[in-house]
Amino acid sequence: MAELPFDVTDARLAAAAWSRIAEPGDTDAGALLAHLGPVEALGWLVHAAAGSGQAAVGGGRAGRPGVERAVGRWAPRLEGLDIRRELDRLAALGGRLVVRGDEEWPGGLDDLGHRAPVALWVRGAASLGLLARAVALVGARASTSYGEHVAVQAAMGLGERGVSVVSGGAYGIDAAAHRGALAVEAPTVAILAGGVDRLYPTGNTALLEQVLASGAVVAEVPPGSVPMRSRFLERNRLIAAGSRACVVVEAAWRSGALSTAAHAAALLRPVGAVPGPVTSMASAGCHRLLRETDAVCVTDAAEILELVGPIGAALAPEPEVARGLLDGLDPVCARVLDALPARGAAPAPNVVRASGLSPGEVRSALGRLELAGRVERNGGAWRRSRPAPRHPTLS
Repeated sequence: MAELPFDVTDARLAAAAWSRIAEPGDTDAGALLAHLGPVEALGWLVHAAAGSGQAAVGGGRAGRPGVERAVGRWAPRLEGLDIRRELDRLAALGGRLVVRGDEEWPGGLDDLGHRAPVALWVRGAASLGLLARAVALVGARASTSYGEHVAVQAAMGLGERGVSVVSGGAYGIDAAAHRGALAVEAPTVAILAGGVDRLYPTGNTALLEQVLASGAVVAEVPPGSVPMRSRFLERNRLIAAGSRACVVVEAAWRSGALSTAAHAAALLRPVGAVPGPVTSMASAGCHRLLRETDAVCVTDAAEILELVGPIGAALAPEPEVARGLLDGLDPVCARVLDALPARGAAPAPNVVRASGLSPGEVRSALGRLELAGRVERNGGAWRRSRPAPRHPTLS
């Protein structure tokens, strides 16, 4: 066949090309890349597809006998392959290609061995370095209000403690986990089964665009790739490997979230499961994990963090609970602080109405609270001060 139209000696181009040529989780491709590297492996494949590369693989350089047979499924994707098109599409979206050796490459993915991705296609404001302090929250698409409430609260608690949330961007528990992190302005990562140019599912487009603004959306397949069932299943291994622990919030007996938990357990990542009502089929998968595996029962962010590191002062109750929101305040200041929203900010007239105090009393109290570090200005509004997050040790 004809030579490829791009520079096959460029390591980044070669890695990107392999993410198009081989399906996610292809262990034959992983073995070939481990032995030869993306550049030499791509050159070998081009010659093998033309019928001239069998001597090299026969000599054992490819690392496993199945590689020769794999040429039959890889070679068709060489036809018309110009990976620069996908890279141009990624650049137009403000994205970037991340390969092994880059500073933000998530080292946890290397634990996948021959099933590790060769490249990651990334969009978003955050570096993937935040995965070093991340927990996966996963669960069923057909979630209940109970499951979504638990996912939101857990993600908020993790975000407030400086821990990122990883999930799959799907409906149900995934979406609730991302929303919880965003509610406390914490970065979150969504790992997709298709290309990052098509935010999927389309019903979560607005949510995933919010994820992009402060976190990241990631795929191991290039732009233009469709989310197929097999890719969803393989995507789960990245969620597990890219996190320090995996928590199944709500899952039915055969939920796909259980595969993520299985990947995490195989990688020696701690696994947690949230219990639900014993009458709820939506929690049957979580109960199955608790009965049949080493999964740990967890119910909130503090218990989730016990999975990944020692507890102590870093995992004390949330600041307001530990100190007491109104401790040490006179009655007027206490009413003003209590009238401010728990999240977000409010202008002084709103605080006047909520507290039932006069404008003068509210202005005076806000000034005293500001001097005490209990409130802060946010433009023309006021908000409760946010203590510096107490980061748990994830070592």
